[in-house]
Amino acid sequence: MAKRTMVLGVIGADVHAVGNQILNYAFTQAGFDVINLGVMVSQEEFIEAAVETDAKAIVVSSLYGHGELDCRGLREKCDEAGLKGILLYVGGNIVVGKQPFEEVEKRFKAMGFDKVFGPGTPPEVTIEALKKDFEQIEARESAQA
Repeated sequence: MAKRTMVLGVIGADVHAVGNQILNYAFTQAGFDVINLGVMVSQEEFIEAAVETDAKAIVVSSLYGHGELDCRGLREKCDEAGLKGILLYVGGNIVVGKQPFEEVEKRFKAMGFDKVFGPGTPPEVTIEALKKDFEQIEARESAQA
């Protein structure tokens, strides 16, 4: 099995560290190589870390409600940095106020995110999605080799 490297962090001015540490632990225990950038991470820091480590996924979390603003343009910046096709996951309390999750998910997918997870999503749900997506990437890469 190829190295399953991901970059994890809390985007923007968000300082919520507990969820980040829980995800870091859960993803590491599940066998992923986690590059944890911690809190208050800029889009550029996510991208630089992904380029440096040849990561296949960027997992963005946000709890303070401004994830929608903080995440805008991330897919385009990834593409420009040579990270076309990198998995982009986002989760947490990513919008201000109570909004129907289906609408929130639609907006983030339109921004180029592969998976969107609402508040309170158990890490196991994200881990299963990551495993499936990594398997698809690995199958594609071995078919190209």
